[in-house]
Amino acid sequence: MTEKFKILVTRKWPKKVEEKLLTTFDATLNVEDRPLSEAELVEGMRSYDALLPTVTDPITDKIISTSNKKVKIIGNFGVGFNNIDIDSAKRNSIVVTNTPEVLTDCTADIAMLLMLGVARRGSEGEFHVRKKEWTGWRPTHMMGTKVTGKTLGLIGMGRIAQAMAHKSHFGFNMKIIFFDPYFDNDEVMKKFEATKLNSIDEVLSQADFVSLHCPSTKETKGLINKETISKMKKSAYLINTARGDIVNENDLVEALKEEMIMGAGLDVYEKEPSVHKNLVQLKNVFLLPHLGSATTETREAMGMRVFENIQAFFNNKEPIDRVV
Repeated sequence: MTEKFKILVTRKWPKKVEEKLLTTFDATLNVEDRPLSEAELVEGMRSYDALLPTVTDPITDKIISTSNKKVKIIGNFGVGFNNIDIDSAKRNSIVVTNTPEVLTDCTADIAMLLMLGVARRGSEGEFHVRKKEWTGWRPTHMMGTKVTGKTLGLIGMGRIAQAMAHKSHFGFNMKIIFFDPYFDNDEVMKKFEATKLNSIDEVLSQADFVSLHCPSTKETKGLINKETISKMKKSAYLINTARGDIVNENDLVEALKEEMIMGAGLDVYEKEPSVHKNLVQLKNVFLLPHLGSATTETREAMGMRVFENIQAFFNNKEPIDRVV
């Protein structure tokens, strides 16, 4: 590749990846690591050959459809791409790529952390110690819920869900049930001794822990609401490492207050980075700031995956992770 194509990176990326981008492309980095405005993204579409956003950058139809645009490919830093108006990208003949596979295990690890943390009251316990409120061991102090041997219900059975199923079944002897109308791999189901159920309601009613692993779509937005939560056991917990808008947070807050379920572990939020004020005040929730893929190894691998996709594109090859 002789010509150095111009690329705009919307947020600060791992140093190793940024160095690779600077060596290969005419790259503009976001050294301040601040969110770019809509006007800046529009100007980016007009001035660069490639736009490299993250899942928190809303790449709307207005941005994509801007006049005199130069961008030919959008390399999204993340496996999800609901931040991008895919229909608009199709209409404007812009290629979109994402970064699947490389963040599977680390996101599943966070789902496990949330499950264990909320069940065993880890967040409460840590604050108890930090505030110097702990007066010593006693038989009834901060009793939580045993995880080993319980039933894990998965909504969606993609890579991350399968990784969580593996860790839960083989590490904690958990029974695995799931709902995914698009998944029908007998070999995988046999591996985890997983049972595919016919509806989400069946999973909700049988699971001790419900973990969400579906994408954010028109069909799944607000999937977890007062009605669906009412199908869960009162002793059950909800885990979400997928997308925040799958859960109606107002309904979840009310359900937690009314003890319709035992608790929730959340890594993503409906309007992040804003977190529902009442969620922060509740004790029966374990909250993390979207850490699913946040390890050095994974974030570097994600960045390199974006690099490989746009490099392939500019070398007139098919990007391995092409979405559109």
